[in-house]
Amino acid sequence: MTQASDPKITDVQAESQARRAAFMARKSPLDDVRLKLDAYEATIESLDVSKRQELHELTVSVFWPHRADDLDLFLSLGQGYLALDEIGRPLGSAMYFNMGEDFAMFGMMVTMPRLQALGAGQRLLRRIMRDCDGRDLRLSATRSGYRLYETAGFIPVATIWQQQGIVRPFQVPDAVPGLAVREIEADDLQRIKALDCHAYGADRGRILDRLMGVSSGLVVEREGEVRGYAVMRKFGKGVVIGPVVAEDDAVAMHLVAPLIQRCEGIFVRLDTPQQSEHFKAFLAAAGMGVHDTVTEMRIGPSRRAQTGALLYGLASHSLG
Repeated sequence: MTQASDPKITDVQAESQARRAAFMARKSPLDDVRLKLDAYEATIESLDVSKRQELHELTVSVFWPHRADDLDLFLSLGQGYLALDEIGRPLGSAMYFNMGEDFAMFGMMVTMPRLQALGAGQRLLRRIMRDCDGRDLRLSATRSGYRLYETAGFIPVATIWQQQGIVRPFQVPDAVPGLAVREIEADDLQRIKALDCHAYGADRGRILDRLMGVSSGLVVEREGEVRGYAVMRKFGKGVVIGPVVAEDDAVAMHLVAPLIQRCEGIFVRLDTPQQSEHFKAFLAAAGMGVHDTVTEMRIGPSRRAQTGALLYGLASHSLG
């Protein structure tokens, strides 16, 4: 039975659409400009690089590790909104990152902990959902945000495993016959974009152009053809490895192992949507144990590839 003909799939999609419509119908005429939160009278403003300090205050309030450079990267790639109280203190944020013509990733959705039950997150989510009307949507839901996104019509897809730690010496996996790993070259970019589009399920070429400017990485070849890639960059407490695209566990480990080795003694993070215990155990052996999980959720079809090139590492929770 195909996915399209499975009545269970149809029922799930219909329920998602109904929840989304009900959530959006709660919009108030004042949603876009002003909201009342407890004793706070707040305004909603467009989010850009001039609001980086306020956005950083929000991330600190929920113990996210983002540096100024990390926030500047997101602000250069996406759009969004910031809720501020009457004296300019940040109360919440929400961003979206368009990928191609029909898809958007939601991220940087933060609400001050003391205000999480008072409606700021709902207002900001409705605002970016309206901006992205007609696009398929995806996000990474924390435990505190899961119920809100479910109410808005998002469907859970998979668990994202946040694996991180100080890298230690580890046993490098055996080489895979027929595969060659080398540094990324400028001529590889178009092939990397094609592989990524298949694995990710949307065209994020614009995002990759920006990431490649702040990353270093490797490609894996078979018979002279690029079959996967992995990059790393400075992020948060140290380094993040991702995106990572590979055909299977063996190829992914073959790609990632040299990058991890370069970071011995450094804090490294890799967020993987793969449910493979083998791959997660490999990361843990290098000092990158499971720190936390989030739930990937969607509105629209499940786009991520199930065969061929697969996504083994996220660029970030906000970029997928």
